[in-house]
Amino acid sequence: MKKSLAYLIAAGLAATTALSTAQAETLRWARAGDSLTLDPHAQNEGPTHTLAHQMYEPLLHRDMAGQIVPALATSWAATDNPNIWEFKLREGVKFHNGEDFTADDVVFSLNRAMRPTSAMKELLSSVEEVRKVDDLTVHIVTSGPNPLMPNNLTNLFIMDEGWTMDNGCAEPQDIANGGDNPCVRSTNGTGAYVLESRAQDQKTVLKANPNYWGIGEFPLEVTEIVYTPIQESATRVSAFLSGEVDLIQDVPVQDLGRVSETPGLVVSTAPQNRTIFFGLNVGDADLTSDNVEGKNPFADVKVREAMNIAINRDAIQKVVMRGQSSPTGVIMPPFVNGWTEALDQYPAYDVDKAKSLMAEAGYADGFEVTLNCPNDRYINDEAICQAAVGMLGQIGIKVALDALPKAQHFPLIKNKETDFYMLGWGVPTFDSEYVFNFLVHTTTDELGSWNGTRYTNPNLDQLIVSLASETDLDRRNETIAQIWDTVQSEILYLPIHHQVLNWGMTDKIDFAVQPEDQPHIKYLKYKM
Repeated sequence: MKKSLAYLIAAGLAATTALSTAQAETLRWARAGDSLTLDPHAQNEGPTHTLAHQMYEPLLHRDMAGQIVPALATSWAATDNPNIWEFKLREGVKFHNGEDFTADDVVFSLNRAMRPTSAMKELLSSVEEVRKVDDLTVHIVTSGPNPLMPNNLTNLFIMDEGWTMDNGCAEPQDIANGGDNPCVRSTNGTGAYVLESRAQDQKTVLKANPNYWGIGEFPLEVTEIVYTPIQESATRVSAFLSGEVDLIQDVPVQDLGRVSETPGLVVSTAPQNRTIFFGLNVGDADLTSDNVEGKNPFADVKVREAMNIAINRDAIQKVVMRGQSSPTGVIMPPFVNGWTEALDQYPAYDVDKAKSLMAEAGYADGFEVTLNCPNDRYINDEAICQAAVGMLGQIGIKVALDALPKAQHFPLIKNKETDFYMLGWGVPTFDSEYVFNFLVHTTTDELGSWNGTRYTNPNLDQLIVSLASETDLDRRNETIAQIWDTVQSEILYLPIHHQVLNWGMTDKIDFAVQPEDQPHIKYLKYKM
């Protein structure tokens, strides 16, 4: 019989005091946007994963330095059969409801993550079977040798099979189509923190897990987390300056000086594993949001090139981002295998040449189109879009800006209901294959779920799929370079910049900036 959560917390009160040698601490944590859902397989989005990491755990985990370390798996290796990876599981782990963690939960969770409504399925596209060997051993069988399988697992969270089925959550929430299930609002993980209460877009409270397997292995000095999304930059900074919150992940660039000069507060900065860019509907015969009848201006590479050189990335960096960005010409950050300095070079801003290209394409008088942009996801996202609107206006493209919260913005891309949009992309696998699987491959049941460009290229698709089973790293990198050459020449996307992270925290906190913008609170320490 399952024990109640209240009983477990009461029974583990003594263990709670052993979580840390420090006094019990409440961390008041804020950022611009909330997690979109508590269903851990429903959305592949940074803030959603970040909150999930406090309660759920994957087999493998990226620590605060971005290195892959053991989590629910203690060891992993390819077997004598190169198509099979073996994972040895951690013994004695309990879910928050007291149930034992076993191989059955891993098999169930990874199969769930491959379901059609899962946003994580591209990470497991080469998987043919997840097989239980014994209670603490799992084999992942792939269609060919997959050297990057461990890299693909760091955000794939493990759920309790029985609890998930009992709660009617066999299928991941279908966010793109307004789906729902009880696991959107409740959790049962193995993580360091237990969900106490949740009010979407208002406040989430987590309490320390008294039965956490990691007691003694991690600092665990925070015993309560109060997580508050505060969309408005001025309000968020005001709350930080007044002492209402202790940690904010996104100090607005215009307030960096004011925050860093305030006694008792510090700003920690680091490059982020994320690139900001614009996507274009290049594949449809006609656009729905333009004023051109019967054809698609974005289908002409000359128009795409004109737009690419009409965007003044240096001005965006200087004026909008106050120097806190790295302009780029490619939609992957320098952390990623496949990145080169040559790819990172961005085109020179040239309005006259852009106008000439527009005229050659038959659009000397320009055209009208809508740009869809989030206003609570990326650093200065709406301001970047506003700047781009003005820049494109100089070459006759009259852009109507439609800025929405990310909860409304992302489904437009997933459902292919936008012709022109902003997106930011991090690469948790640190390999180009992740970018190609989600953003370049033709949209199918398994791949291309974020390819809002509608671009399709069967030959390129074959090259992308081949990466999952290519074990000759030199040959694999040659294929990656070949794919990037096509992506760049086609100008499928308009890259803007790599983000820079600015975390603000009280000077009592000792906490490194994590390159994926994921503060794993179990690592946080307080200064003596």
